[in-house]
Amino acid sequence: MDMAKDLRGRPRALPAPPVRFAAVVAMAAGLLLTLSGCQGDRAQDRADDGRATVVAPGRPGEKARHLTPEEAARAKPDDSPNAADQAYVSRMIEHHRQALTMSALAPERAAADPVKRLAERITAAQKPEVGAMEKWLALHPAAGSGGHAAGHDHGAMPGMATDEQLRELTGAHGTDFDRLFLALMTAHHEGAVKMAGEVLAGGNNVAVEEMATEVVATQSAEIHRMRTMG
Repeated sequence: MDMAKDLRGRPRALPAPPVRFAAVVAMAAGLLLTLSGCQGDRAQDRADDGRATVVAPGRPGEKARHLTPEEAARAKPDDSPNAADQAYVSRMIEHHRQALTMSALAPERAAADPVKRLAERITAAQKPEVGAMEKWLALHPAAGSGGHAAGHDHGAMPGMATDEQLRELTGAHGTDFDRLFLALMTAHHEGAVKMAGEVLAGGNNVAVEEMATEVVATQSAEIHRMRTMG
């Protein structure tokens, strides 16, 4: 037994620490409630035939539903590409490629550094977008089109520069190039934003919606920037 001394130096026994019985009982009861709750949750995660279920969150104020895998598959929204999605991706690939062609002229011909930096940003943004759209088109080819949406004249797309305008831009240098580049690229971006708005209104595929939303955000900001530079 541990011993201590009183004020006169005589040894005395230390009192035993009190047993916190109530706390122990409370902890044990809490553990039992937790275990029973977990078992209840696991029971809800099983269908009548013992198969695992999928929890579908309810709308505000409603309880979650437990669905079988088949019910969950049927409840998933159908985002199959439609004609608007196919046409947008096919046409926008060509639209972006022309912007890349125009931007590639800037390093050797532009006079103003802001124009050169703008061309670099356009290339950095649109080159990966072309790759993403080509991959999407390979996964979702339009029927009978060899991977391209049929029935669309790429030269008639909004904002596309004509062959004559491209030749004029290629032959320009210095401030003449800057002026023409900004004018053509502003119109080009406006056409892209229009096309993106059309597919956001008429398309059905989530991936295409995300690509179009990015085009609207990025190119709208660049249109504003080019107007302040012109």
